[in-house]
Amino acid sequence: MRGAVLVAIAAAIGNMLQGWDNATIAGSVLYIKREFDLQSQPTIEGLIVAMSLIGATVITTFSGPVSDWLGRRPMLIISSVLYFLSGLVMLWAPNVYVLLLARLLDGFGIGLAVTLVPVYISETAPPEIRGLLNTLPQFTGSAGMFLSYCMVFGMSLTNSPSWRLMLGVLSIPSMVYFVLAVFFLPESPRWLVSKGKMKEAKRVLQQLRGREDVSGEMALLVEGLGVGGETSIEEYIISPDNDLADNQEHAVEKDRIKLYGAEEGQSWIAKPVRGGSTLGIASRQGSVANRSMLMDPMVTLFGSVHEKLPEMGSMRSMLFSNFGSMFNVAENQVKNENWDEESLQHEGDNASDASGAESDDNLRSPLLTRQDTNPEKDNPGEQVSGMGIGGGWQLAYRKDENSSGLKRIYLHQEGGPGSRRGSVLSLSGGDVPAEGEFVHAAALVSQSVLRVEDITSHNLIDTATEKQPEAAARGASWRDLFEPGVKHALIVGVGIQILQQFSGINGVLYYTPQILEQAGVGVLLSNLGIGSDSASFLISALTTLLMLPSIGVAMRLMDIAGRRWLLLSTLPVLLVTLILLVFGNIINLGTVVHAVISTVSVIVYFCCFVMGFGPIPNILCSEIFPTRVRGICIAICALTFWIGDIIVTYTLPVMLNSIGLAGVFSIYAVVCTIAWFFVFLKVPETKGMPLEVITEFFAMGAKQTAASAKN
Repeated sequence: MRGAVLVAIAAAIGNMLQGWDNATIAGSVLYIKREFDLQSQPTIEGLIVAMSLIGATVITTFSGPVSDWLGRRPMLIISSVLYFLSGLVMLWAPNVYVLLLARLLDGFGIGLAVTLVPVYISETAPPEIRGLLNTLPQFTGSAGMFLSYCMVFGMSLTNSPSWRLMLGVLSIPSMVYFVLAVFFLPESPRWLVSKGKMKEAKRVLQQLRGREDVSGEMALLVEGLGVGGETSIEEYIISPDNDLADNQEHAVEKDRIKLYGAEEGQSWIAKPVRGGSTLGIASRQGSVANRSMLMDPMVTLFGSVHEKLPEMGSMRSMLFSNFGSMFNVAENQVKNENWDEESLQHEGDNASDASGAESDDNLRSPLLTRQDTNPEKDNPGEQVSGMGIGGGWQLAYRKDENSSGLKRIYLHQEGGPGSRRGSVLSLSGGDVPAEGEFVHAAALVSQSVLRVEDITSHNLIDTATEKQPEAAARGASWRDLFEPGVKHALIVGVGIQILQQFSGINGVLYYTPQILEQAGVGVLLSNLGIGSDSASFLISALTTLLMLPSIGVAMRLMDIAGRRWLLLSTLPVLLVTLILLVFGNIINLGTVVHAVISTVSVIVYFCCFVMGFGPIPNILCSEIFPTRVRGICIAICALTFWIGDIIVTYTLPVMLNSIGLAGVFSIYAVVCTIAWFFVFLKVPETKGMPLEVITEFFAMGAKQTAASAKN
């Protein structure tokens, strides 16, 4: 895990530079105005601040497709170079026009970093901690703002503060970012797979995961190249080898997957439930119910995965000891009398102790592997192989019953046999004995991008994933954007970016100095001998500092409570604080009461925003798109972000003059209300799920939505 964490920290420095620049320009613009006498030229003054927004918007238009072409790592290197050059030019800037050019270069660097760092982290992080690592850009961005405000505050105390030095310091951390990007950051393994560079992708994965056996995740990355296609939901009963011997009515013998436990000699059989298709019935009932309450069926599908996890420590949960997890599975030894000696040497001798102690050096052999079937006893055409892919998911393969193709199966354990809460894994009736060690598993079944001849046994999985798949040779196409699952994901991504920009963060930032001045902070600092300019910088630094603990809490909760829960929990708090600010500006509560209410509201707003609506839109957008079109789709979402930022920034003064502060905050409150309903009805929970499984759910949910509309 350490490799992925260090890579994410290094990549997030790009967002630290963005936060650093935002704070520096906010402080240095006071001195720029004085030197160039811009008090009578508000347009030029506005352009100095806005040029980075313009540059970020322009570069974002190209960043996605270019990153799909060149790779994620080269774009991060280019971002660091742009940061460095802009810092040097701002340090030199003899006139305002050279300064505007430098700000444009700086905007290019910001646009690349803000757009691609979340994508890069999502593509390199394991599912179990992807949310935590993808919150790092928010943390480093706020930390950069705090450090920059401290620097500006210190410089403002000198006799002749230099705005050139304030802006030029950016070159120093950008050099660090450049060195890390060139010598430390690897290329995204998912991008390498999309370009057919299989051996390099495997080598990067081995470095990131800290183990040699990455065949399961390599196969997952190859499968992620597919866009569209039919996906069906099936159910499996997982049990010890002999537990289903007397209960054959739901089992089809030719479809068998053998699972090997952490201890030597333990194994189980997975058999599909056929006939009534209980999951299909539950899915159809859910679609009808959701249509009546406007909730997207996709949200229910995602929610069913997280509805009831296995109870830790129970005997039944040990059937899948941390099923498929890349980090919490103890080293194990797979033994089968049909395996040859060479296979055993390849898998290694990795028996675990009976305690099942956790180890980071794990998964040297897969939990889910091929069932060796005897052609004399079983159907030889139904050979199945599988492997863990992280986040409690397994990837398995079987031959298509109706063609010569290959089916992939994403399997997930969802709870013990007692689950009857409407989960996608719950079985109606009572046909499974409570005392039997059965585990219900959901299965997403769709066409594989691999061929049947590539998967003849587990030992050839490595060989199969070293070949360039046909999907990689085809590359991305604009037609892929019109696939139902991709369109569905774009609606979620673009929608949440728009709502984030209009939820009030810019207005609250604009109003904060005035609020804190009313609270008497400025008077207190002036009594300490600190001038008004320096006081405003110190206040901004303290405000930013308050965000950091809240972001730390969000990092902890992102993969535990989840993205959706954080949004649904923090948006009502944002709404309440905005309503309080509205009342505080309408009703005369007295100077002291008004200052207290406004100050508390602003602080709570900031803390809750950086826990939810700040980082999560970018996290979601980096997770929900297929690998082949991720760059293009991210560019669309990021472009929406920057255009919204420009609109809100430049309409705010006009709105303040026309409807006042209370009117502006009222609009923001309405947007927060709309955002809560949008999240509740449209935004799924993606915590702990591999990216490829997330896109599969989107494709399936989109088709269910279309089917519901027709009916």
